[in-house]
Amino acid sequence: MSLLSNLGLLAFFKYYSFANESLMQLFSYADIGYKYYRFEDLLLPVGISFYTFQTLSYSIEVYRGEQKAERHLGIFALYVSFFPQLVAGPIERFARLGTQLKQQVSFSWSNIRKGLQLMLYGFFAKVCIADNFANIVTPFFENPLDYSAFSAWAAALAYAFQIYCDFFAYSTIAIGLARMLGISIMDNFKSPYFALSITEFWRRWHISLSTWFRDYLYIPLGGNKGSKMLWIRNILIVFLVSGLWHGANWTFVVWGGIHGLIYLLEKLYTPKIQGPIKFFMWLKTFSMVVLAWVFFRAQNFDNASEAFQALFGAGGTNQVELKTVSVLLFGLFALSDYFLFNQRFDTWIDNRKAPLRWSVYLVLLACIFMFGGVENHPFIYFQF
Repeated sequence: MSLLSNLGLLAFFKYYSFANESLMQLFSYADIGYKYYRFEDLLLPVGISFYTFQTLSYSIEVYRGEQKAERHLGIFALYVSFFPQLVAGPIERFARLGTQLKQQVSFSWSNIRKGLQLMLYGFFAKVCIADNFANIVTPFFENPLDYSAFSAWAAALAYAFQIYCDFFAYSTIAIGLARMLGISIMDNFKSPYFALSITEFWRRWHISLSTWFRDYLYIPLGGNKGSKMLWIRNILIVFLVSGLWHGANWTFVVWGGIHGLIYLLEKLYTPKIQGPIKFFMWLKTFSMVVLAWVFFRAQNFDNASEAFQALFGAGGTNQVELKTVSVLLFGLFALSDYFLFNQRFDTWIDNRKAPLRWSVYLVLLACIFMFGGVENHPFIYFQF
């Protein structure tokens, strides 16, 4: 009943129209009439995919006997609706978050300081990088064939960092906000664009979702136990479902499939990573991720096709507006992301001496107030 109710609501709100339109298109090829009732005014609840998966993890763990059922409705309701990470994650497990919600928490300046540190860095990533890059990405994807190859590549790279900084920013702000309340929630990103393989990329990107699919889909399917063909099937199912989870569009499924195929190729043949080959492994991984993002951003396959045509020189002569300050801010973020490769901003900044620490605070604040995007760009993952 829990699975049916949770997945049923998700399917109705998020996939009802998508499934019917796909069936209608399929039947049209066979010249078969197909009609369905349209819900024109149906609004998708914000973040439904996130809290649906959060409640599913609780139900599954209780069913498996790995988690005792929570008898206090208030505690369970707070676990489901804990506002810092409610609408865009990280996707928390009850064993971690629910347990903390039962504990008494006292006011702590240390928690306030660390929370503000994380929120400051998150706001910098959102308004200085993601929102400024949105002004490059949006015009390009509206009319890709109007732009030159250079502009197409600039827009593709801009989107790669727009979506990273946008989602990373939300997770970082959520972690900081929860920390101010005395609650610790899991890290969701660890410098994914420095990964040397797609396998490593998914260990560093949207970690809470990756581990969710591993524990509740991949392992129940059989994981890597059994024949090689069954393992390949399991991997492809996970990546295709992951793509579909992100949005009700076949472009998301293709995006997931691309990652799944690259993952399999890497597992079947991966040279030993050492010395200069590390750079080429990184370049290969980063390039594949950037190109796959085109499907993620495109509104449909025609839009994706036009974007790829522009990337490889079949577009026009228009140039995207690439501001110097945006490039400098991006360089500042990329440098900081390199130094934070395996640690969080609050941990890194606390280990610096006071003059450097306060200099970083002032630089980030100055960037936010002087160069923060002024247009309204909602968090990208709110739509999922």
